[in-house]
Amino acid sequence: MDGHGSGGRRRVGHGGGPTGDGRPEPGGPLSGRHRRTRRARSFSRVLPWLLIVAGVVYDELTPVRYTAAPLFAAAPLAAAPFYGRRGTLLTGAAACLAAFGMRAEDGVARSESLTDIATIVTVSALALAINRLSRRSDAKLATAREIAEAAQRAVLPEPADRIGGLDIAAHYEAAQAGAAIGGDLYAVQDTPYGVRLVLGDVRGKGMGAVAAVAVLIGAFREAAEQESTLEAVAQRLERALAREGLRRRGVDDEEGFTTAVLAELPHGEELLRTLNRGHPPPLLLAPDGGLTVLEPGRFALPLGMADLGSWPDETDETGFPAGSTLFVHSDGLSEARDRHGVFFDPAAWLRGRTFGGPDALLTAVTAEVVTHTGDGTSDDMALLAVRRP
Repeated sequence: MDGHGSGGRRRVGHGGGPTGDGRPEPGGPLSGRHRRTRRARSFSRVLPWLLIVAGVVYDELTPVRYTAAPLFAAAPLAAAPFYGRRGTLLTGAAACLAAFGMRAEDGVARSESLTDIATIVTVSALALAINRLSRRSDAKLATAREIAEAAQRAVLPEPADRIGGLDIAAHYEAAQAGAAIGGDLYAVQDTPYGVRLVLGDVRGKGMGAVAAVAVLIGAFREAAEQESTLEAVAQRLERALAREGLRRRGVDDEEGFTTAVLAELPHGEELLRTLNRGHPPPLLLAPDGGLTVLEPGRFALPLGMADLGSWPDETDETGFPAGSTLFVHSDGLSEARDRHGVFFDPAAWLRGRTFGGPDALLTAVTAEVVTHTGDGTSDDMALLAVRRP
């Protein structure tokens, strides 16, 4: 089977579309979600002043008995979540001055003008209180995000650009907006048996999934160094998950499992060994655009399901010549849907495409998923690319 392509970068975000030669296009389009967020924030920043202008226009165009006080009062409330304390205070003051000026111009009774001003002042004071609470919440959220990012770096460290003479690129994207970590995992390690890697997808979300990720990454690091075969590495991961399930003894842990692909690239050989535990098959990209889907010779149960039966692990071997790229992904990529419910097919999209390197590949794929879905994936997505120079 064959495969074409363009651009990408390690730890890629959503900026930068691919160019024809496989390099990311500077200043490329943001994802639909990021574009909408940026537009919403821009509109929110000008909304308080739009309300004041609308109040002035309304007062000018309507009879004297009508008042624009509700529009003026709404301005500081709209400013509270998005402005600082000073900006919220200035917005309230501007609204009061505009209301007083318009009522004075209309020759309205002083008592009515004072009532309108009192209303706006009261709402402005409330807006300042909301602004203070909002600032505190923002500070707590920023701290929580910093902790989450630190946890991700500790649990799921970013692999080096080059390991054992191979070019490496990885990308992780949590499904939850603003989150930094989830249930997908990957690791690459140079061992006495060659460069070994794992990419997996833990069932479930939240801290339970993060704990399973930590257990699997730790078990892989140790087993990859000590075990002579991928089958033995897989069994070590199986036992590590079993111990974690017994320790936690929760319903999710009893029913939990992890799909995973293990791979080994021996030193000095143009050879690739893979072992698949119920995971989407890796893709092998040739330097001329050819593509091979690495379907396992024998399907096996995901990790953590040994109680259901015993299926012996079986390693598959294929050639891995210079210029070839191994692309492994979680089902967050292959199950990304467009607005019509059509799944993204990475093999079909990559077929016939060529890339300047693993970074270019991951950026191109990530950008294409954003284009396909219009808003990014609804599931965690882990991507890993390894190229033999």
